[in-house]
Amino acid sequence: MTFISKLPRETIVKVTGTVKKLDKPIKTEDPVPSLRSIELDIDQIHAQLPLPEKSQPFTVADAMMSETFIEARKQRESKSSKDRSGDQGTLSQEHRLNHRPIDLRVPAHQAIQRVQSESIQGFRNFLLAHNFVEIHTPKLLGGSSEGGSEIFKVDYFGREACLAQSPQLYKQMAVMGDLKRVFEIGPVFRAENSNTHRHLTEFVGLDMEMTIDHHYHEVLEMLNDMFVSIFEHLDATMGKQKEIIAQQYEHVNKLTYFSKNPILKYRDAIDMLNERGVLNNEGNPLNYDEDLGTPQERALGAIVKEKYGTDFFILDKYPLTIRPFYTMPDPELEGASHSYDIFLRGEEITSGAQRCHDPEMLTKRAIEKGLDPKSLKGYIDAFRYGAWPHGGCGIGLERLVMLYLGISNVRLVNMFPRDPKRLYP
Repeated sequence: MTFISKLPRETIVKVTGTVKKLDKPIKTEDPVPSLRSIELDIDQIHAQLPLPEKSQPFTVADAMMSETFIEARKQRESKSSKDRSGDQGTLSQEHRLNHRPIDLRVPAHQAIQRVQSESIQGFRNFLLAHNFVEIHTPKLLGGSSEGGSEIFKVDYFGREACLAQSPQLYKQMAVMGDLKRVFEIGPVFRAENSNTHRHLTEFVGLDMEMTIDHHYHEVLEMLNDMFVSIFEHLDATMGKQKEIIAQQYEHVNKLTYFSKNPILKYRDAIDMLNERGVLNNEGNPLNYDEDLGTPQERALGAIVKEKYGTDFFILDKYPLTIRPFYTMPDPELEGASHSYDIFLRGEEITSGAQRCHDPEMLTKRAIEKGLDPKSLKGYIDAFRYGAWPHGGCGIGLERLVMLYLGISNVRLVNMFPRDPKRLYP
């Protein structure tokens, strides 16, 4: 024991011994309840060199504390020292992320990474089983892939280029090349100055695109089945990991969904919100042509959960004016489009649409969105030589995992998050 007591915290040790289950749990403040019922009789112990520095940013034990444990400790400390100020034992998110390799040693954070890994496998396996082809597209582009100003510009040998906002245009060109069903898993870059719980400037995109035989709802049916397959896969394989996560983040709760989930029209959703007195961000009643903000989306999620009993639903026929230039207009409902968002626990996890496959319509729509058709020539020309009707979507992996688990911040999911204030480590 003398040898062990001299080792710094976080020393890697190789131990030979016997694990024994105790009849009575040890009375301790250990944040992991399962460790209170066992003890280890050590025969041999070897320390891995070099030893860690004695001064460390924080201890893993502190980083493992559950929300209930932290609150109880705060109350005890405030009673014993009423004039004590400061953090009282909690660790800020920024401090954790500045020292992410240590923070990743926390069992709950490792479990989150494992759930994320299995989410990717669930996405890939479902699509491969449905005759999709995995592709890889450029991330350095000569022009914007989505429109708008949310692009990172870079110097490309004296020319201006930008980082891909999505693989959108290349997915479509691959479909025009008769691959018919494609998907990609890769980085996505968004120059949005959004410092929220769900936005990142770089994240992992899960994208898919497929041809349409008769109606664009074929894509919605595929997406419903794909997400249900992913959720069922995670429910079946990640039970132990979710238990570990729930020990630290106690608000983690089971996701409710059906084999077939509601598809609501956008205008019907606006009516539902107005009937409940939900206002827009300016304090006015919602209209059919405006986008929903986070408060309105959450309110809609609560209404849908109350009415249909599910955390998962699809919102269809968004206003054309708020969608990208390549979105197909709805020929029967003026001002609407063949586009959709999918929601989980009242937050959007994916946007998608049937795409325009008429080159003249694409040119017109690009100009309306302030894009230069010349920079899109290769993309638009892909539809001049025979074009399949098609549609698809783009999913943010980290947001999907965050909402599946019910945890509070996307930065808990991304291993080394990038947001407007973070480029390190």
